[in-house]
Amino acid sequence: MKLMMTSLLAALVLAGCATPPPIDDSRLPATPSAYKSGTVAAVAEGQWAVVPPADAEPRGDWWLVFGDTALNDLERRALAGNTDLQSAVARLAQARALVRSADADRLPQVGVSAGAARGTVAGQGPAASTLYNAGVGASWELDLVGRLSQASRAALLDAQAREALLESTRLIVQTDVAQTYLSLRFTDQERRLVRDTVAAYRETLALTQRRYQAGDVAELDLARVQTEVAATEAEAVALDRRRAELENALAVLLGEPASSFSLSEDTALAPLPAIPGGLPSAMLARRPDVAASQRSLLAAQARVGVAQAAWFPSLTLTANGGYASPELSDVFKWSARAWSVDALLSLPIFDGGRRKAGVESAKAGLDLAMAGYRQQLLQALREVEDSLSGLQLLSQQAQVQSQAVQSATRATALSDSRYRNGLVSQLDLLDARRSELRNRRAALQVQAAQYQATVGLVRALGGGWASSAPAA
Repeated sequence: MKLMMTSLLAALVLAGCATPPPIDDSRLPATPSAYKSGTVAAVAEGQWAVVPPADAEPRGDWWLVFGDTALNDLERRALAGNTDLQSAVARLAQARALVRSADADRLPQVGVSAGAARGTVAGQGPAASTLYNAGVGASWELDLVGRLSQASRAALLDAQAREALLESTRLIVQTDVAQTYLSLRFTDQERRLVRDTVAAYRETLALTQRRYQAGDVAELDLARVQTEVAATEAEAVALDRRRAELENALAVLLGEPASSFSLSEDTALAPLPAIPGGLPSAMLARRPDVAASQRSLLAAQARVGVAQAAWFPSLTLTANGGYASPELSDVFKWSARAWSVDALLSLPIFDGGRRKAGVESAKAGLDLAMAGYRQQLLQALREVEDSLSGLQLLSQQAQVQSQAVQSATRATALSDSRYRNGLVSQLDLLDARRSELRNRRAALQVQAAQYQATVGLVRALGGGWASSAPAA
């Protein structure tokens, strides 16, 4: 007994040695003093710190800034039916069940038993006898060095990481729906533009056919216009195929069969939403993927403590009580009662290096989680920079492209007028129309890229900006 108490005291003294190592903030990337675009405030220059994540902050229905009722309906349907979201919910439920399992290990375990055994007893001859028994047993492992509490903490952090990943999946689904829908709407606009161009080419073709029949132009001129009509119609068909693919992709995002899903053509879009200046870079803390990576890092840290605790003794208290009798009718008589109370203090002496390998594996897991967290932070900064610089440069590109469209439209009008009056050749008119179509499609593509970059900024910041106040 004295030896057991001495060992217990030694275990309590050494419990502090099982504390996991602290997170080394110096291994995290340096934070910028400002973003390259200069349009959003950044964090103060220095190092990232492992601070409580803000992924639980409300993100709001950020897609409302686009003012599109069809998009609002699609977002609602996606949140209800998307299969990726349903899978993420199931994985979160599994993680929460593991938390309850880890917590159960810290509580006393109680069970009942009943049985019958038949056999011979040493020293009592070859005759067999039957022994009936019934009883209650209880056991409880004392958490001397925090092994069970560290395991429970790691499981809880894993569950929190799964919860953050669920939010990340939800945000990804929302932005995927918005980007796919916007791509479809801009495809509708491009289809309308190409169809209008086909109609204009058909007018030119009709005029050229009349002139050819009158002997004013050669057959070569007619063949050129027919080529332009057919080529532009082929582009229109390609856009039809593109729209069908986008519509089917939307159906999958909504968790609905593509065969029964359709979206009517609509070329109207609300103006591009304005991004307020001075958005605080602290909004990055709302990114659920960053929060999930951080919690995985803290879980890996806790598992180092679990592995270290294997070096110290474990104390288990066990109690059993019940009845045993060779006669079934006497098994519950007071004279047949039996009980025992045990305390087991165990400490492995030689395990072939198993515990050392466990600690090394846990520390390697911590290094791996640190690298993953660092990569997630770098990726978050990159995505914000990409979106901000993209929006800034696309705005400049849109202005220049608008000037090109105006010039191309004017050139087409002049060429058409001069061609009808016989002042320029057909080649001049066809070239002007091709140039106008090319520049108008380029302008649409730039505008589409602006909308896509706006949604990309929402994803990069971990949500919209309407629910967060700008920095002063």
